[in-house]
Amino acid sequence: MPSVFIDLNQSEDVRDVIHRAVEALSSGKIIAFQTETVYGLAASALQPAAVERLWDIKGRDPEKPFALAVKSYEEAMDFIPNMTPTAKRLARRCWPGPVTLVMDDHPQSVVHQLDEVVVRATVPKGAIGLRVPDDELALAILRLCAGPVVLTSANRSGQPAAINGQQVRDQLGDDVDLVIDGGPTRFQDASTVVRVNDEVTILREGVIKESVIRDRTDFVALVVCTGNTCRSPMAEGIMKMLFAKQFQCELDEIGSHGLTVLSAGIAALPGTPAAAQSVEVMRQMGVDISPHNSQPVTQHLARCSDVIFTLTNGHRQAIVSQWPELESSVRTLRPDGGDIADPIGSPVPVYQACAQQIQQCIEHWMQTIDFQEFKKRTS
Repeated sequence: MPSVFIDLNQSEDVRDVIHRAVEALSSGKIIAFQTETVYGLAASALQPAAVERLWDIKGRDPEKPFALAVKSYEEAMDFIPNMTPTAKRLARRCWPGPVTLVMDDHPQSVVHQLDEVVVRATVPKGAIGLRVPDDELALAILRLCAGPVVLTSANRSGQPAAINGQQVRDQLGDDVDLVIDGGPTRFQDASTVVRVNDEVTILREGVIKESVIRDRTDFVALVVCTGNTCRSPMAEGIMKMLFAKQFQCELDEIGSHGLTVLSAGIAALPGTPAAAQSVEVMRQMGVDISPHNSQPVTQHLARCSDVIFTLTNGHRQAIVSQWPELESSVRTLRPDGGDIADPIGSPVPVYQACAQQIQQCIEHWMQTIDFQEFKKRTS
């Protein structure tokens, strides 16, 4: 049967196109649609016969696995319940995006509830690759599908991956039941494939370069106050100072030890400098925070952080109420859950007392850290 070709730019109702794509997948058909990287060839993971057809269409070695496209980081946790901290960081910081993460399979993964054909296609050697594409159409399709989608590039094995709908038709002809042509893809290059277990290995460098991937494995500590001009800039500077002392390095070298320290404010206006008193107190401590510019707490920033320290319990409640899924990573800087008072508008001695209190709290927290994690990453 000849394939159906839809020009997305000529469609009056994109929602109708999305529903047609979902219906095609759920009925066992093969479809092609854009992602941010290249065009993808997709089959529902709930339709084993369709997954078998993918092998035939691609002409692919059965031992070479297909990736699973899922709708979110949260859904990915169902497939990798034992995701390592490094894998979680990469997933939170790279998805949605042009990165495929390959991780060890787990016996409790929901992939084992799928048909044996699908398991063989996606987990042939004890590892599974997951992808959350950063494309509005692709994500809309995934969100409406009953289960994950088996996804591969839209091309014959050994041939260039298609970057527009016409190239899909030219290569694959009527083997594909539905082709949605949304025009050229954003990056016109493949996703970066990263193997993550105890180490990070780049299996294929694509849109995201290896250096960026490795930067995104850093442990990120975020300190939050109200305006991000007084307490949290001092806390950021003090934390960097104490870590530099621990690592026996300069402040600007702690990143080479796999650590990033940031600060932000619940009600911050972007680009406001640190208070003069904060700058002076930190100068006395040997830390220059004069280049600081305030920034608000965003979902992306909060989500990318491994731990979020708040200067008051009210700040903590504000973050948790907005993003309840982050509750386990948000804590007050004071170990007893109390507040560190805002010194705004006060003389320098009040700021000095605030900085001393902040330092004591950070030193208490640092006693709980296993610094071997950081040493291993720089050895």
